[in-house]
Amino acid sequence: MKHLSLVFSILASTCLAESNWPQFRGEGGLGIGSGKPPVEFSSEMKWQVEVPLGHSSPCIWGGKIALTGLDGGKLVTFCLNRADGRELWRVAAPAEKIEGAHRIGSPAAPTCCTDGERLIAYFGSYGVLAYDWNGKELWKKPLPAPVVEFGTSASPIIADGKVIIVADQDVGSYMIALDVKTGAEVWRVDRSEFRRGFSTPFVWKHDVIEELIVCGSLWTRSYDLKDGKQRWSVRGMARVSNASPVAADGVLLLVSWNVGGDDDDRVEMEPHETFVAAHDADKDGLLTLAEFPTGKIKDRYSQIDADKDGKVTKAEYEVIRGMFADAVNQLFAIKPGGSGDITDTHVVWQVNKHLPYVSSPIVANGRVFTMKGGGLASAYDAKSGSPIYQAERVEAAGDYYASAVTADGRIYITSQRGTVVVLDAKSDKLIVLARNDLKASVFASPAIVDGVIYIRTDKHLFAFGQ
Repeated sequence: MKHLSLVFSILASTCLAESNWPQFRGEGGLGIGSGKPPVEFSSEMKWQVEVPLGHSSPCIWGGKIALTGLDGGKLVTFCLNRADGRELWRVAAPAEKIEGAHRIGSPAAPTCCTDGERLIAYFGSYGVLAYDWNGKELWKKPLPAPVVEFGTSASPIIADGKVIIVADQDVGSYMIALDVKTGAEVWRVDRSEFRRGFSTPFVWKHDVIEELIVCGSLWTRSYDLKDGKQRWSVRGMARVSNASPVAADGVLLLVSWNVGGDDDDRVEMEPHETFVAAHDADKDGLLTLAEFPTGKIKDRYSQIDADKDGKVTKAEYEVIRGMFADAVNQLFAIKPGGSGDITDTHVVWQVNKHLPYVSSPIVANGRVFTMKGGGLASAYDAKSGSPIYQAERVEAAGDYYASAVTADGRIYITSQRGTVVVLDAKSDKLIVLARNDLKASVFASPAIVDGVIYIRTDKHLFAFGQ
């Protein structure tokens, strides 16, 4: 009997060790959870605890959960006991100034990542911090705050023993790889041709190859994890990249949407000479906010004024004009094996309607699911792009900033208003299994581990499941 007890104990601990959520969207960034999480949450709450304000998602390893937040004017990384939500430790980042954020954003948006030994936190206001799971600082790497008034959102990931940070911004975009053990810089890639971006990088594993996929303005690129060298590029992205990639069934799936990228809603900018002649009131060749006529272009003045000096130069104007002209809103699939510009050779299929804005797609049961703002769900065959259903209402209105996750043949997607919609991932038609109203604002994506779904609202972290 003792022998059997020991066997069961070993099996249980092994299962627990394998059931983790080590980064944004879990293992491999795929959004796939373990176990059988509940459909209806009303009677399945394990615990709830109050947490500092923030938009980062749970990072889970073993019996611990890591999150970041803003509390008392300080950016903090904190750790909770997975069993009951009890706080185990909290550490403040040595940030001298908190970066600005969108009015509904947060300076604590990037999700932590871990390799099991080290916990990595990233704040645009400071840089990268590494802790052990007891809260002891192991190393830190200060980085300049990105030049974008909306704040930092892309999460760090760990791959090939490196911490990958993508800092796409309006001036001086770059990507950096740090040694996960020491924080030393391993390589750096100049991405200055890219403007602001908020999607988390993704490692595409196929054919015994691992490619680092980075979505950006107008282009998505693949890099070699070893040295950061570019492998291929594909056109067909919006001006600003928000959603993160995902892969399944031999294809890489990319999606982006932004204002002005739809064929029936193009934003067109006049050539600089024409615009200046009509609107440059003081005739100095520079354009201030007051000199822009009311409309979609003026609404994006902060993006046009790349260096934020309050004056738009010809170069700044023409960059955005070109981006509006070249932007493409679409969901599309890429097959592996490309090099150089693969736009005309490796795009397997594409869809241009009913696209999500921020929420990343999820793949389950050979299908890719998306959620457009307003609660419009779509599903497509991942290999062929054939629609299974499109723009079907889930009767949970509002914006969707959280990305979907999946477990046990179900999709879990949360609206900003706090409704967790549960969809049947196996049906050939839209079936809404439940709508769970948390009665609080939600921006963070859920985590699912061992049949428990962890959801962060504006003020609390909930755990639902047995």
